[in-house]
Amino acid sequence: MGSITNRLVLWNIDLTLMDVARVSREAYAEAFRRVAGRPLVALPQLAGRSDSEIFFDALALNAAEVPASQELLAKYTWELAEAFGARRELLTQRGRLLPGAVAAVQATAGLPGVLQSVLTGTIRANATLKLAAFGLSDYFDLDIGGFGGDAYPRGSQLLNCRAQAEEKYRTRVPPGTTVYLADSARDVEAARIAGVTCIAVASGRSTASDLAGADLVLADLSDTAGVAAAVDRLTRVAASR
Repeated sequence: MGSITNRLVLWNIDLTLMDVARVSREAYAEAFRRVAGRPLVALPQLAGRSDSEIFFDALALNAAEVPASQELLAKYTWELAEAFGARRELLTQRGRLLPGAVAAVQATAGLPGVLQSVLTGTIRANATLKLAAFGLSDYFDLDIGGFGGDAYPRGSQLLNCRAQAEEKYRTRVPPGTTVYLADSARDVEAARIAGVTCIAVASGRSTASDLAGADLVLADLSDTAGVAAAVDRLTRVAASR
């Protein structure tokens, strides 16, 4: 970390790097039942949404007779971390890394002047478990990431991650030198609002045409050299303006 960090690479986790949906859904159901006092029959749309958004939508969708509040969200977040943590051994049994994920993360980590973190809809505790399960923890500085428990829309989170990186590393991350790799149309829109470069990966629920607003759309992460070159090219161009 001795060199000046002036490029920030942020990764979404679910359906960009890995698919652990089966485990996540079980944890959602258990945490919801404990907090709302009724089973989770209908699950809201998940793509590009934070755990807090999913919870509040689930309350309405399942006609839970409990008033939504920050206190209720805090209880749910705690229960969700407990339910997911109890299933950590199932992550690699029922989940999988997506093609090229590890190699792509490793390759971008090796680019000069790059610092990596995550911007994910998952709460921090569960994001940490997901990355650890698949051997990815060492590539990310989670102190400058954005998570599903944060009280900001994703566009604001993108800007906040850059500010956190500048503060922690006492360096400047110039506008345009942040790139977000994600898989949903909502992520692409958040990047546009924040003025952040976006590499969209059509590995989730969104099709390539859904992701057309991104700076670059990839089918997956299997072309390691191509992913790293795209990150390098897009952030170097921005840095030289």
